[in-house]
Amino acid sequence: MRQKLESRIDAALDQRVAAGLERVLKVRASHEALLDLANNDYLRLSQHPQVKAAAMAAIERWGCSSSASPLITGFTEAHAELLDTLKSWYGFRAGMLWNTGYAANQAVLGKLPQRGDLVLADRLIHNSMISGLLSSGARLQRYRHLDLKHLASLLAETEKEERTVFVVTESVYSMDGDYPDLQAMAELKRRHGFVWIVDEAHAIGWYGQTGSGLVEATGVAAEVDVLVGTLGKGLGSMGAFTLFRDERLERYLTHFAGEFIYSTYLPPACAAAAQAAVEIIANAAGQAERLQAMSRKIRRAIYKAPVGDAPIIPVRTDDPVAVASTLCAAGYRVGAIRPPTVPQGEARLRISLNANLSEHELTRLAETINAETTCG
Repeated sequence: MRQKLESRIDAALDQRVAAGLERVLKVRASHEALLDLANNDYLRLSQHPQVKAAAMAAIERWGCSSSASPLITGFTEAHAELLDTLKSWYGFRAGMLWNTGYAANQAVLGKLPQRGDLVLADRLIHNSMISGLLSSGARLQRYRHLDLKHLASLLAETEKEERTVFVVTESVYSMDGDYPDLQAMAELKRRHGFVWIVDEAHAIGWYGQTGSGLVEATGVAAEVDVLVGTLGKGLGSMGAFTLFRDERLERYLTHFAGEFIYSTYLPPACAAAAQAAVEIIANAAGQAERLQAMSRKIRRAIYKAPVGDAPIIPVRTDDPVAVASTLCAAGYRVGAIRPPTVPQGEARLRISLNANLSEHELTRLAETINAETTCG
């Protein structure tokens, strides 16, 4: 029995190595000379003095751990304050905090859709969403990426069916830095009455008058049934949240989501740091417009970059690992993304912008990337 297991593992690993897709864990030092354009700290709030001070004050008060699951003693005043702030920021009635965005999507999409339901999801939704949906027992049908005509045709086919239909999308897509027409999706929601789940993980802080994301920027919050967001990207902390129009969804997941019930809760320091980050973002008038303008400008300067204004910029290249290594030698860390994270044939560099980048850094970055990705 053990030999079969070992053979199976060796075969799988050998296959990845042979395909040039081996994953290697690398240690990052606290102080590096590299300009880091690979992480998701889009506003650099993880290093903001106010955010760090809030986390340290919470550690002094609560210690380094919540020390229990949320339904025992893990849900502290720091968590409650953050949750109230998030509900007010987005204008939702109910919500929950989670240890990670992966856990949040696993729970929401693994528990709310059930056998007999239909889920229509964008072809490029995150692995956490797919994993949750596949465990739900619901029928999953995927529409072409950002193709709302395809989605509308699938919805039209369900009109005479008496079953619950869910539509699942991200706002900003994590590997492509693009996004759907949320206003058009809201119109489809009004027409067809599906349950709409939107993951705002990569839009928080980059869009909206108060920085809460694309749902705010496009004015569709009233149509969204479940909004998922993370604390560990634009908010510079760790954890995730889900917000609900219907309070019964919160109660249901509190009773049935193992990801919430059976795990020690995220530390109070994470909640306090995110609380400070929300306050900074909500009071930063005009920041979203500046960040989007920066993205548009650098995209125009990088020859292979697609049009857009999100913080994530994909640059297609056959060998992203080699190009990323060359960029590292030039002083830049960027993501080297390969299958199966992205579809076969769509390997790319993934550049993550941040609010602290200077004009000089952006200009030099574009020149360096162009030199490495346009040869031949």
